[in-house]
Amino acid sequence: MPAPIRLDIPFFAAPSEKVLTGGKTSPEALRQAQAQGVAKIVNLCPPSEDLGFDEPALAAALGLAYENIPVAGGADLTRENAQRLADAIASAPGPVLVHCMSSNRVGALFALKAHWLDGKSVDAAIAEGRAHGLKAMEAGVRQLLER
Repeated sequence: MPAPIRLDIPFFAAPSEKVLTGGKTSPEALRQAQAQGVAKIVNLCPPSEDLGFDEPALAAALGLAYENIPVAGGADLTRENAQRLADAIASAPGPVLVHCMSSNRVGALFALKAHWLDGKSVDAAIAEGRAHGLKAMEAGVRQLLER
């Protein structure tokens, strides 16, 4: 069995073998990810949020698949973006790193995916969101799930 992947990024979590989550990445973190077998990077930051480096270009140079699903705030927490996240993970041949700046939007979108697409209860979806980084957006996510 391969060693668990560990990346030096804020709020890093490994909720499953296929999905890794966290906050703001760096060139070093992407190199670590590639060296440890990560296959795809999914960035939830809109292009207006500066990571301090060209993440799509570096991902391409490292041979990592890359996808951007811009989630600027609550208005972008949609069923369409939850589906895009599910599709991005399903299409990856190996582990996927899903990140934003603090992992909060990551957890929010995973909670929505868990309820809307995977059929989990509201409480189970919130728990899944927390495991993926949901923090400050929890009340708003719960309102969306209880509609």
